[in-house]
Amino acid sequence: MEQAAALIGKALNATSLLAPRLAGAGAYRVFRLPLKRAAARPAEQEVLADADIGKLSVGGETAVTYRWGSGARPVLLVHGWQSRGSCFARFVPGLLEQGLSPIAFDAPAHGDATGDTTNVLAFQDAILQLSEQYGEFEAIISHSVGVMASALALRSGVRAGRLVAISGVCEFTYLFDQFCDQLALRPRLRAELRGRIERDVFPGEQDIWQRFSAVHRAAELTLPILLFHDENDQRVGMDQARRMATGFGDRARLVTTKGLGHRRILDDPDVVQGALDFVAAARNDGSAGAEAVTR
Repeated sequence: MEQAAALIGKALNATSLLAPRLAGAGAYRVFRLPLKRAAARPAEQEVLADADIGKLSVGGETAVTYRWGSGARPVLLVHGWQSRGSCFARFVPGLLEQGLSPIAFDAPAHGDATGDTTNVLAFQDAILQLSEQYGEFEAIISHSVGVMASALALRSGVRAGRLVAISGVCEFTYLFDQFCDQLALRPRLRAELRGRIERDVFPGEQDIWQRFSAVHRAAELTLPILLFHDENDQRVGMDQARRMATGFGDRARLVTTKGLGHRRILDDPDVVQGALDFVAAARNDGSAGAEAVTR
């Protein structure tokens, strides 16, 4: 993956010397293009076999939805970039045991959904549609870019009792800078890409780099929040979790793990059980308690 990104970056940089707009268009497409499409692992396939499968129309593409249980007391599971809804397979049995109905989806260009390119707005759209279908969620459990999309959806009217944010991306600028650094894009090409994102993805939007932060207008998210992040996460830095913990204040609790990385954290028994306990707990005071836990 790193080698492919390096080759793409070299090609785009070389093109930008002669045709900056063409290079900008290419960089813009790659920015919206997951470089791989995750396949369901055997354990995930077993869980998917028990799901009721549906479809959503999102931005002209077809997202795939998965529901376990009757649909009553729904808990939404929101995957991240280059992932799929089944990445939460280890959470499903425990949620069902609590009498909850796990709801997941494959966003466009992910899993079994259609499309080659997508962006965080497509994730948000899928969440909004599922909210219209199922009503208020008992909780939202999200991962990576799905954390940012969940925060955007909650500020857009989606209702949920609790939020679990695992390996979460807080800042939209972080995604942009990480992408440019990964491809080692030249400054002029970075500027061209930034302008295209502002014009094409968010036309007419004001200050998208601040507004699409998970902690923008943080006071509007009054629900308790549990954050999990691994100190060795090489894809999303620990600073992103700390930004959310600081931004949400005493409504958030940060649990720090060691040696799990960005993806394996979703399979860790302690993380899964911690999230399930948080979802099950009654939060009459509306506070998750501000503390940092390292284990």
